[in-house]
Amino acid sequence: MMKKIVYILLLSFYCATGSAQLNSYTFEQAEALSKSNPKPLLVFTYTSWCKYCEIMKHTTFKNVTIIDVINKNYYFIPLNAEENRAIVFRDKKFVFKKTGVKSGVHQLAEELAGVNGEIVYPTTTILDTKNTILLQQHSLIDAKSLLTILERHKILIK
Repeated sequence: MMKKIVYILLLSFYCATGSAQLNSYTFEQAEALSKSNPKPLLVFTYTSWCKYCEIMKHTTFKNVTIIDVINKNYYFIPLNAEENRAIVFRDKKFVFKKTGVKSGVHQLAEELAGVNGEIVYPTTTILDTKNTILLQQHSLIDAKSLLTILERHKILIK
């Protein structure tokens, strides 16, 4: 009987958390939407090989409270630092720069996640409605810490 109760509770928890979806945008989409509904941008700069990036994707950004706060107050933009396509943002074209035979970094990742010419993955960047960088957080951020950051910046932005 106890196993059935635990199973039902786990299933209901999974269904409740599984239904929430983080709305993701491209830079171009976020800029277009900002014209009629201005919101700050939350940019998550990552790579496919970064284990801390993957942890954030599968834990922090799956948290229902985080999803709710971001969806209501920010345009969330995941940025693969090794993205090959050109991105137009702030009326400027950013492209992928090769640094080796099979390596390189996107110029926009350098701009939004770089400090003193260095990028640390993952980086979470908050830009205000005028696209000025308010925060660059270089590290894995758990849901509780990110919630504190988002709530603090939501107050500062308004």
